[in-house]
Amino acid sequence: MTKFLRKIIVLFLVVLLAVNTLAFFCYAEEYSFEVNAKGAILMEASTGKVLFEQNADEPFLPASVTKIMTLLIVMEAIDNGTIKLTDMVTTSARAASMGGSQIYLEEGEQMSVEDLIKSVVIASANDASVALAEHIAGSEEAFVALMNKRAKELDMNNTHFENTNGLDDDVTNHASSARDIAIMSRELISHKLILKYSSIWMDSVRNGAFGLTNTNRLVRFYNGATGLKTGSTSKALFCISATAERDGMSLIAVIMASPTRDIRNAEAKKLLDYGFAHYGVYKNEGANLPDLYVRGGLKNSCTISYGPFSAVLPKAAVKSVEQHISVEESVSAPVKKGDVVGSVTYLSDGKEIGKVDIVATESVDKISFFGLLGRMFRRFIIA
Repeated sequence: MTKFLRKIIVLFLVVLLAVNTLAFFCYAEEYSFEVNAKGAILMEASTGKVLFEQNADEPFLPASVTKIMTLLIVMEAIDNGTIKLTDMVTTSARAASMGGSQIYLEEGEQMSVEDLIKSVVIASANDASVALAEHIAGSEEAFVALMNKRAKELDMNNTHFENTNGLDDDVTNHASSARDIAIMSRELISHKLILKYSSIWMDSVRNGAFGLTNTNRLVRFYNGATGLKTGSTSKALFCISATAERDGMSLIAVIMASPTRDIRNAEAKKLLDYGFAHYGVYKNEGANLPDLYVRGGLKNSCTISYGPFSAVLPKAAVKSVEQHISVEESVSAPVKKGDVVGSVTYLSDGKEIGKVDIVATESVDKISFFGLLGRMFRRFIIA
């Protein structure tokens, strides 16, 4: 083999390696596929970044995935002290009359808020949903008004609720989109209490007399699954909002109107697998920085810091993020707590991926003439 031919072969191998390397790093951004469903989305929970979407804004019947909003209102009521987990709820005739998935509540039966929540999350109990709604708002209609109000606050622009449970035999405008379901799922799982229940595979209520098995099979069979809610009717077909967490990254996969339960579950798993395989989350918790010199202040310096930052990136880029800190050398008094005095810029492959302000964490008033005179006098005496 001649020297020239060897050079050509080496050059070819170098080019081939470069192309493959480039393809590897671009793969996560360019890889595309379809899911067997009318609507779908994959969202990273901490940032809200969408990693995949398919017809994500078209509204469909959500079936029992509706209960995500029901549970969000319940969690918020617990947080603000309106209700407690230990409250006993008395079942109304209306709640007891619900069909579909249920725990067969009887009129007048009492059950704790916590057991009703477990029944909704794990067994998708329609009767428990109505019982909770009536306990919080007085009637299901009033509770549904709260659901629609919360949906607007969350900018869920393609959603309208008519009931708390997703039964759709007689609804006329009960719908949500994959994106909107991801939005309310993200809000719900920010209440960590819900994950205590949504990750349970089997449990019971009525002192162990009535068993509950999770309708979300991914909780048992998918590594890292944390919830969240399934739904199915003959009109809505098969829907799910599936949440999972691995290596500090939490994902939300929403599937709308898939033809069968098994296909729905497989497509949700495919979305989650894609997210975990190709993405990671860079996180910086923020930090305090050396004090900043203050000119003409009652104090000569003030404390400063910057807050947390996170970004979803292709996995290969997460460990190579650079942090550039830029801060004023000094500032003039007065300084107010929260004043911006600099910034932290985050770069990936030389490109900016985000910026966080550096702020004063205390106030420093401007020194008065007499205060300045006193300071000069003290320095003179000491000298």
